[in-house]
Amino acid sequence: MALKATIYKAELQIADMDRNYYETHLLTLARHPSETDERMMIRLLAFAIHASDALTFTKGLFDTEEPDLWQKDLTGAIELWVEVGQPDEKRLMKACGRSQNVVVYPYAATSHIWYKQIANKLERARNLTVINIPAEASAGLQALANRNMQLQCTIQDGQIYLTDSVSTVLVEREDFKAER
Repeated sequence: MALKATIYKAELQIADMDRNYYETHLLTLARHPSETDERMMIRLLAFAIHASDALTFTKGLFDTEEPDLWQKDLTGAIELWVEVGQPDEKRLMKACGRSQNVVVYPYAATSHIWYKQIANKLERARNLTVINIPAEASAGLQALANRNMQLQCTIQDGQIYLTDSVSTVLVEREDFKAER
């Protein structure tokens, strides 16, 4: 018998002063049986960073041909492809060919090692951005995970604050590779 996804609900209020984006999103996240709370919260963080009406969660771990999030234009062309974790360079290069912009959010303590191993293979990918989420921040995000979440996200000067009614997590992104 196949295991089913665990459903999480989130009311996410976003105040992104860097992009002048202020909106509340009611989100449903399906957590794959093999996915951790930490990874799911990084997906939620990625949504907050790139939030728009067109950004959607995909089948993710349930379908290996799709990213964790994507944004398509009205013609169905992929404008933004978002990966969470440490995908291999072949997957990333394929994504760069299919999408206008690709963003990867590695978050494990081994992210520096992963990136060092594939950095030279990704040099020609001009539409690729790799942003590391430090281990302390991802652990803090994991602590916010709850089946029914009410979260506020504030983004200003590149710093991200994610808070529930009790705790606040500061996320200071570390750029491994910026889009050229």
